[in-house]
Amino acid sequence: MKKNEERVGIVSALGVNGEGIIKEEDAVVFVPFALVGEKVKYKVLKVAKKCVYAKLIEVLTPAENRVRAKCPVFEKCGGCQLQHIKYVQQLKLKESGIESTFKKIANLSVKVKPTIKGDDHYRYRNKLQLPVVQTDIGVIIGFYAENSHRVVAIDDCYINASWTKNIISAFKRYMAEFNVKGYNEFTNSGDIREITVKEIKGNLIITVVALHDKLPEKDRLIDILTDELKIRFSLYLNVNDKNTNVIYGDKFFLLYGAPNYTADMLGIKYKIGVQSFMQVNTAVCAKLYGAVRDAVDADEDTVVIDAYSGAGLMTALLSKNAKKAIGVEIVPEAVECANELAELNGLSGKITNYLGKCEDIVPDLIKKEREQGNKVCLVLDPPRKGCDTKVINAILDSDIDKIVYVSCKPSTLARDIGLLVGTLELSEGEIKRAENPTFRYDVTTVRPFDMFAQTKHVETLVCLERKTN
Repeated sequence: MKKNEERVGIVSALGVNGEGIIKEEDAVVFVPFALVGEKVKYKVLKVAKKCVYAKLIEVLTPAENRVRAKCPVFEKCGGCQLQHIKYVQQLKLKESGIESTFKKIANLSVKVKPTIKGDDHYRYRNKLQLPVVQTDIGVIIGFYAENSHRVVAIDDCYINASWTKNIISAFKRYMAEFNVKGYNEFTNSGDIREITVKEIKGNLIITVVALHDKLPEKDRLIDILTDELKIRFSLYLNVNDKNTNVIYGDKFFLLYGAPNYTADMLGIKYKIGVQSFMQVNTAVCAKLYGAVRDAVDADEDTVVIDAYSGAGLMTALLSKNAKKAIGVEIVPEAVECANELAELNGLSGKITNYLGKCEDIVPDLIKKEREQGNKVCLVLDPPRKGCDTKVINAILDSDIDKIVYVSCKPSTLARDIGLLVGTLELSEGEIKRAENPTFRYDVTTVRPFDMFAQTKHVETLVCLERKTN
């Protein structure tokens, strides 16, 4: 098999990222946007030892599960991977993907419960991030193509809220009217490099990331946004003049509107500001946090440790039925927000928030609470890279009763669960399969939440309960 060769094959399986898999000549061929059972024509892009990466040219025999993608740039933009698959099949794909990932990585056979989905599998995202680039043909506003720094121009995004097209239209008008330039990453020059938006209960926080601390004719931009959006919004300017992939610089300037907005979820009030973290799907987030609360099932003798606690929304929710809740977070602004949130909800007496690394703080917290005779439940919601091994080791040393783990990356989730359960072990700095697993915990729940419909991504809730001798 050679690069640029065109071939015909039949798809026998789907990969965890939704790509079609064709087995030919002792090689596995990955063809994005191809479905099981389809006869397809493809072009070879890259040949590795036993893997071939290809581009779909034509579907010769379509599968029953194939649907027409809504988005005109679906196969060009890197935002979605599954729009061509019936939604019910997307859910099954994610469930089977989690099962196979646990088996492959953790050597664990788990039963995955049906996926919890939102009411909408389009127009559900409450956050938007648009790179703005200057090219030979002018300014392009859009999304990055898969695995590249090439921006694909868009006029709308069907998984984002309906105000997306108004935001793009407004900035196109403004930039054309005043000859405002996009960003050139090769020369680190231009005016606007990124536009980000958050929606909080119908209110928008719009941030223009620019290379300079002044926007040309900012009042005219505010007028154009007002005309296009017809909803309440705030406008921030962020200055980032560094040649970096990091979106924001250190300085934010409020140009218009309120500094933050208040929302509520499951009886907890919270504020969202320009730097606050928020889940992209409010409806599914509420279902996920409710499921975490139910899984913890705290009573007045339970101390809940919320590791990687962010701005403290889940910590506050968990504190309501518990003796107390403890949040641990590394970002100073998030800890400040968590303390304000506790005060806003009258829960300051039941919540303690610590600033620092989970691997430095959580081990001593578990030990202390166990020594005081408290029942301890640990909630883990780490970043995509998963838990630090120090946290894993501290959990194993403590023999804690219950663990509730939330993850947006099945591979690191499976690795950490394998280490906790005992099917994996850390030996000389390497993670290996245990020859004689100890099975310290029972995996009582594995449930996906479709936080990211139409994409390959999935949020997963796992519950562990300590095995009794």
